[in-house]
Amino acid sequence: MGLGLQLARAYPEAAHTFEEADDILGFALSRLCWEGPEDELVLTQNAQPAILTHSVAVFRIVGEPLGEISHAAGHSLGEYSAHVAAGTLSFADAVAGVRLRGQLMFAAGTKRAGTMAAVIGLTDDELIAICEAASVGGRVCVPANFNCPGQVVISGDEEGVEEGMRLATEAGARRVVPLTVSGAFHSPLMAPAAKGLRAKLNDLNFGDPHFPVVSNVTSGPVTDGDTARELLVDQLTSPVRWAGCMREMLSAGVDRFIEMGPGSVLCGLSRRNARGVPCRAVGEPEDIDALLSEGSDHA
Repeated sequence: MGLGLQLARAYPEAAHTFEEADDILGFALSRLCWEGPEDELVLTQNAQPAILTHSVAVFRIVGEPLGEISHAAGHSLGEYSAHVAAGTLSFADAVAGVRLRGQLMFAAGTKRAGTMAAVIGLTDDELIAICEAASVGGRVCVPANFNCPGQVVISGDEEGVEEGMRLATEAGARRVVPLTVSGAFHSPLMAPAAKGLRAKLNDLNFGDPHFPVVSNVTSGPVTDGDTARELLVDQLTSPVRWAGCMREMLSAGVDRFIEMGPGSVLCGLSRRNARGVPCRAVGEPEDIDALLSEGSDHA
């Protein structure tokens, strides 16, 4: 609870960003973020615009002082924040888009129940083979997130994921952890959501990003708005190739990463994907104050 509250109290830019989201969405997202109830905030149709708003608020504070930005990327929902930072999408369009994205994803999960699980300690190829073996007899089990070496999330219907978890355990996975989610995200079960999202994104204005945004779908740089639109739709039913995104940025010469928004999950993954390369999570006033006090000429 209190998502972005201290940020809004400390920085007028952040307070304005939450106010803007309230106006665009037509309800008090800020109040939900700051006061709850938590069980309503964590619903994907609310959590997605809440996290985007927090991330954009941080960027609006630190973006200009950071100076030149060479690349941006975001994990799943975070790819929208990256495109806002790059100027591909306006914040108004992005927050309305991800609100609908969350609603569509929730509806798809209601239409056909699905789940996800994290598998630790197996290779990508091993997990791909396990998912293929689990996807028989009408079951669905696919890799959903290639987060870092040895950490892959699987997704699908309940029977398919249960079978994938069983096979992963038999194959020697160190840990297999069921995830609390409202659907089989980044799997074929999100196809109905992708159809609705395409219709929405086709109505939004996509410009060419000011700097490359690395795609979850391809792990390659996106430099034009039309491609960005298509890949954001494809993302719903495709795996997040986060380890590949990190490799792409490292190969392009990125020498430090700044994670903007709530939490520090991506900095945790960075320790595996980009060992020795600095990564800093910036989400609260003290984080921003420390970053800005250091100064920077690139990110």
